[in-house]
Amino acid sequence: MSNNSPVIETHQLTRRFRRLDAVHELDLTVRQGSIHAFLGPNGAGKTTTIRMLLNIMRPNSGEASILGVSSKKLGRRDFEKIGYVSENQQLPVWMTVSQLMNYLRPLYPTWDSDFEQKLLHDFELPADQKLKHLSRGMRMKAALVGALAFRPRLLVLDEPFAGLDPLVREEFLEGLIELTDQEQWTIFLSSHDIDEVERLADEVSLINHGRLMLSESVESLLNRFRSISFTRSIENGSMDDASQDWMNLQQSGNRVSFVESKFDPNETEANIRKQFDATQDITIEKLTLKEIYLTLARHLKNLQPTTH
Repeated sequence: MSNNSPVIETHQLTRRFRRLDAVHELDLTVRQGSIHAFLGPNGAGKTTTIRMLLNIMRPNSGEASILGVSSKKLGRRDFEKIGYVSENQQLPVWMTVSQLMNYLRPLYPTWDSDFEQKLLHDFELPADQKLKHLSRGMRMKAALVGALAFRPRLLVLDEPFAGLDPLVREEFLEGLIELTDQEQWTIFLSSHDIDEVERLADEVSLINHGRLMLSESVESLLNRFRSISFTRSIENGSMDDASQDWMNLQQSGNRVSFVESKFDPNETEANIRKQFDATQDITIEKLTLKEIYLTLARHLKNLQPTTH
């Protein structure tokens, strides 16, 4: 696998359950060194996709590769390079934290014991406590240590923040941010909640009903979305002719507001003035990644799959 090869790549990846396509012809690319957020509502197909990527579940059709290897052919040496933490992960709760590390350590030739101890210290994990006596948040931290201590080339996180209280979620996220600043691994993070990934991700894919709606850099998304409002003369311009790229179009009297999904600093305002005579008080504001996600979520049924 070359340095420029995608870490994750899928072509027409499909998984059916009876007549339902849980994942439909998914074409996805995750570049090396990126922090890629895989977003979508509950039931969108995120976990099913991850299970196919890791060969936990076989696709009905299509292909997927991880670190240059077909997901169907992943072997022990391949999994030695992949860290995985899931909200549904089953841990041996009868073990203490130390026993869990002792069990995992021989399985990974690249296990870094000094790094393990640093992670245990940073996450304030009690070595002699049995996992069953720890809170869910602490158990998730233990799982993360087990997935990081061997310094994987790819870290796959499937809803790791689900069910955690706000303080633990913040600690979990801060630890992850600190580590990603130090390490050059690739992270594929599945979530339905943008709050925890907004500070982390540099690339985003959005899936809904098993279909990829978009996949692009966070920078691209932030550049092309704007919240826009203006005042128009009721007699001039028909809202029926509004651009199809306008989302959440609303009118209150002669005040119009919407979200522009293809903002152009040189053309957008001019086009509004051209279409709606006597336009006044045009206001253009940037959106956060969360605001963009919420805008898209409201329009998922109308969106067509696209890649930028």
